[in-house]
Amino acid sequence: MRVLLVLALLAILVYTVVHVIQSDSNGVRGLPKTLWLIIVLLVPGIGLLAWWIFGRPVDTPTPQPPVFRRPPPPDAPDDDADFLRSL
Repeated sequence: MRVLLVLALLAILVYTVVHVIQSDSNGVRGLPKTLWLIIVLLVPGIGLLAWWIFGRPVDTPTPQPPVFRRPPPPDAPDDDADFLRSL
C-alpha cells in the first residue's frame, strides 16, 4: 500500500512539473514560472498544492471560431429597383 502511495505522489509530481513547464508564462499567477518549478521540485507536497491552488493559470474560455453567414440569395431582376431603373 505504501508503494502505491509513493507511486501516486510521483505521478502527480511528474504531471505537475510538466504542467508548470507547458503553462503560459503570462498566465501564471503569483510568482514567475521558473520559481514555481523550483518550489514544486524542492518541496513536492506543499509545492504541488501551492501550484494547483495559487499558481496555475486561470482557465480562459476557448475562443470560438467566427460565424460565417451566407449572403442572401440574389433578388430576381424584377425585384431590383436599380435594375429596373437602368432599363
